[in-house]
Amino acid sequence: MATDIVIIGGGVIGLTIAHELLRLGAKVRILERNCCGREASWAGGGILSPLLPWNYPDSVTQLTQLSNRLLPELTETLRQETGIDPEYRACGMLVLSDTNNKQGTQFIGAKDWCARNAFPLKKVYANEIFPKLTFGGFADKSALWLSSVAQVRSPRLLQALKRSVELSGGSIIEHTQVTGWRMGQSQVESVITDRGEYSGADYIVAAGAWSREVLDKYALKINIYPVRGQMLLFKVDTGLLDTIVFQNGFYLIPRKDGYILAGSTTEDAGFDKSVTTYARKKLLERAYKFLPSLTEKTLVGHWTGLRPGSHENIPVINRHPVFDNLYLNSGHHRYGVTMALGSAHLLSNIIMNSSQPFDVTPYQWPA
Repeated sequence: MATDIVIIGGGVIGLTIAHELLRLGAKVRILERNCCGREASWAGGGILSPLLPWNYPDSVTQLTQLSNRLLPELTETLRQETGIDPEYRACGMLVLSDTNNKQGTQFIGAKDWCARNAFPLKKVYANEIFPKLTFGGFADKSALWLSSVAQVRSPRLLQALKRSVELSGGSIIEHTQVTGWRMGQSQVESVITDRGEYSGADYIVAAGAWSREVLDKYALKINIYPVRGQMLLFKVDTGLLDTIVFQNGFYLIPRKDGYILAGSTTEDAGFDKSVTTYARKKLLERAYKFLPSLTEKTLVGHWTGLRPGSHENIPVINRHPVFDNLYLNSGHHRYGVTMALGSAHLLSNIIMNSSQPFDVTPYQWPA
């Protein structure tokens, strides 16, 4: 069962790198422990920007901006090729005043960052952008308006990527658990699973929160860990909310057909994917304060996802220090969908020995 490249993990990271490599002429096989696209990338909201981008290091900015330059063309290509619309759209993001800090201080830092990165920013009163917002009872109605922030509908993006990989000749094998590795002196010879061994010229681990467990003793100093996030989904009349709203770690994300997502928690719960009544209550309370239509009556979903946690949200996109045909593309924390296309571009350049668009040292395997 040999192929050019074996990818372990069929989330947005694995599917995107498979999509990229197939277009470069590689033969690709994805091994997925569950169903493709049903873990963290499915559970996420699909905001194509860090929530407060000026609070992140340049390595996050470079990767998200690269992805954002490439995403409009990719989503349109996927729509035409597969008939599945990922619903890419620039709906903007309204950042309400932080109740823990003065908005003026936040605006100065945001203004400087946005000027350096050609990122449109305007200081507004929130009701100029969104008159129906009730502000959660907060007196300060000042806000930052980020008009260029876009979103995708994550489950549909994943469906389209999976279908495109299949149409392009990629092999996807689901419900296949990695149980070990067969190693040579400086190369991987095969990956061992509960359904047999698979071999290739190169191996890419893109298993999200499970990446360290997949690599086992070969993970070395990789520190990728699960971070649980819980999300609520509401169904209301279309047009009730047209833009993303964010305040103090909480956000509302509108879909075109009247669905609104409210999230999300950040919890250290190991690999426990249980939903909790506490998170449901807190998210529901915050959603209701901003839009009174968001109640138990309009609540239609509650789920969890396990993000691949990492230091400062900086992923590892690099070749293994010992095995020269083993690669890692993981640790995107909250921003897997946001960074996926840029990450695929960087890793494919490493594999193909092509030049990079910027310095990729921040994404190297920790020594």
